[in-house]
Amino acid sequence: MIWNRQYECMEREEMRKLQGERLSAMVRRVWNTVPFYRRRLEELGIQPGDIRSIDDLSKLPFTTKQDLRDNYPFGLFTVPQEGIVRLHASSGTTGKPTVVGYTKQDIAMWSEVVARSLTMAGITASDIIQVAYGYGLFTGGLGLHYGAEAVGASVIPISGGNTKKQLQLMVDFGSTALACTPSYAAFLGEAIMEEKIAPGDIRLKAGIFGAEPWTEGMRSEVERLLGLKAFDIYGLSEVIGPGVSMECSCQSGMHIFEDHFIPEIVNPDTGEVLPYGELGELVFTPATKEAMPLIRYRTRDLTRLHAERCECGRTLVRMDKCVGRSDDMLIIRGVNVFPSQVESVLLEMSETRPHYLLTVDREHNLDTLEVQVEVEEAFFSDEVRELEGLRKKIQSAIASMLGLTAAVRLVEPGTIERSMGKARRVIDNRKS
Repeated sequence: MIWNRQYECMEREEMRKLQGERLSAMVRRVWNTVPFYRRRLEELGIQPGDIRSIDDLSKLPFTTKQDLRDNYPFGLFTVPQEGIVRLHASSGTTGKPTVVGYTKQDIAMWSEVVARSLTMAGITASDIIQVAYGYGLFTGGLGLHYGAEAVGASVIPISGGNTKKQLQLMVDFGSTALACTPSYAAFLGEAIMEEKIAPGDIRLKAGIFGAEPWTEGMRSEVERLLGLKAFDIYGLSEVIGPGVSMECSCQSGMHIFEDHFIPEIVNPDTGEVLPYGELGELVFTPATKEAMPLIRYRTRDLTRLHAERCECGRTLVRMDKCVGRSDDMLIIRGVNVFPSQVESVLLEMSETRPHYLLTVDREHNLDTLEVQVEVEEAFFSDEVRELEGLRKKIQSAIASMLGLTAAVRLVEPGTIERSMGKARRVIDNRKS
């Protein structure tokens, strides 16, 4: 099924022409309404008339999260306050959240791209979708909610947490789709087993999971636990929220709705634009956003783009699963480490659960890495020899993957703290 064939199946040259027109209009708008961008463009000697096509995109400056903080709260808005109908914000590590605004048209566009996303997962008006993303300032809950209503599906706006109620409504209401973080989906799957709910009482067919990096191993685990097909959805508040890109049934990458969100891949160190297929940092220009259209926003997410036509018939550029973030990447004794690498190792082992915690410390000026791993109840034996053998097996596999040795600590099921939103995978004590 395709929600909007006109744009999802548009030929490449036609799409590039549309992007160029929308980019040019956007640059004119921010020049006239956002002093920050006008100064930035003037410093580079750029006038709005210089941006005539999509080929001129690389002339424009990048925007970073720090720019949003420096212009807190409303310094990057292009419309007066009476035109803003919604405010969202992400939690900030510096005390100030990242604020984003929406006009009525922005909300309509957001609903439309999420409707496209849900259609890719086979969601129709006959479905009941349980939205267990957080509602409120976080964009996840309301983003999925409005898109599901646009499709015509019945929405259960339960938000995150309250696991017993989640399971009760899942059974009693006959939920056919679940939207939440993949780590919380795994937690719900474990809870179903612990509550001894019969598999036939769970009618889920599709899961729309995002908001945190997850591996193919995690996909298989969640599908096993919940008996559904798991789809990856991508988004970020600064661009719109969930619905920037989504997997179709072919699951060969996430289709970017590039009629609204123009993607680039750049070298995270130099800013150089990289060709399709190269690994680099994902950059977005949300050219149709009215309230806060950012120019070349650096997401810090690392991925690749592919332009080949998908077997589903869509011509939209696809992005791979993000392998990590350039700013969250751990450098341990000179080695680049992403939590997703450790996850991929652990999920290949039947003895472990999909819950782990990386703790990085510094002892005598030397970086150390400890990996806590939950072990399945059946394998958490009193036999010290068996546990030691498993610990060494995991340690060897991690060393092979990362190229460095980590201390591995096996813990009982339920030991590592569960999150109802994004899972906390890393504690870096070197920063404290």
